Amino acid sequence: MVYSPVGIRSLALSLPSIRRTNDYYIEKYPEMFAQAEQKSLAKLFSLAGSIPGNEFDLEMMPYLLDPFRGSVERRILGLDESSLTLEERAARDALKAAKLSPDEVELLIVASVWPEQIGFGNAAFLARQLGLQGAAWNIDAACGVTPVALQTACALVRTKEYKNVLVVISCTYSRFFDENDTLSWCIGDGAGAFVVGTLEPSQGILGTKTISTSILCDSFFSKVTQDEQGNPLVRMQIDKSANKLFRETSVDLLRTCCQGAVTTADVTLDQIDFFLFHTTSAWFASFCTRVLGIEPERTINLYPQYANVGPVITVANMYHAAQLGRIQENDLVLIYGFGAAGAASASVMRWGKVALGLDSLKDIELTIKNAENSSFLSS
Repeated sequence: MVYSPVGIRSLALSLPSIRRTNDYYIEKYPEMFAQAEQKSLAKLFSLAGSIPGNEFDLEMMPYLLDPFRGSVERRILGLDESSLTLEERAARDALKAAKLSPDEVELLIVASVWPEQIGFGNAAFLARQLGLQGAAWNIDAACGVTPVALQTACALVRTKEYKNVLVVISCTYSRFFDENDTLSWCIGDGAGAFVVGTLEPSQGILGTKTISTSILCDSFFSKVTQDEQGNPLVRMQIDKSANKLFRETSVDLLRTCCQGAVTTADVTLDQIDFFLFHTTSAWFASFCTRVLGIEPERTINLYPQYANVGPVITVANMYHAAQLGRIQENDLVLIYGFGAAGAASASVMRWGKVALGLDSLKDIELTIKNAENSSFLSS
């Protein structure tokens, strides 16, 4: 299949103001820390009394000695911040980097995990804040939505339905997990945005493989209660089957999508210059390199600095890889993302001249500096 040169033109990242290290939880919840191995995070990521059965288990094993399962720090929403404030900031930064005004955006695609309102996505609200006059809609593929949104935007530009598409991704997990639950140790908040448009010849998306993750539909579910003021309060729950399902399905999902994407792009895994995986656990990058048989130097892992930021971790890995010079113009890049009750998806692209949003750079300079000196940059 021959693809026209369509892909990412600019990329931006927006982080909330609160930065929490592990010491915060150790000091504030000493009893919970002392009993960590009996709590929810340890139940989600454990061998559950079994012996290692696959590559996921083998790479997870060293982290089972750590109560935080490899998390080092995470960014959390402040009192005056929301998914919308992070999305707006990332969107404006991406537009500025692409040298586009809001009037030049014909379509806004938004994926919020999860939106501010029950029953309504953020797209129309974000369009109002940005002053966009064109189309705006929401898309959902759970935490695998980043490559899916990219695939959707590229298809619409390729068919000339739209010229410039702004994609905005956010994840604000801290709103849906109690701080006194050890699962809060492994989650964070953030937003990212990218502009999709026409690139130079031979650049852009070359092939994509997307599949449903229906096998994981029962892993997570939401419970709606009320807060002290009587307002709706949503809390995410993890089914006891999640541990086993993640461990047993991760290999096949990864192989199916990555091999499908390179086949469609008419390249091989050996030809890919750099891999950007969905590092929602500390060991996921090393798991992917083991399964695919690639060198650890060909990927990046910023999970220790961000924890699990859902689909935003894919955007963050792209941003930092470009900022650190790990990917250059015309490199072949593969991105992979997956989410429970959503999609698993991989795309191969020839990296273009991607402009990086810099308005939020001051907030992430520390993360970049830490990453440069961290052994977690590669798996």
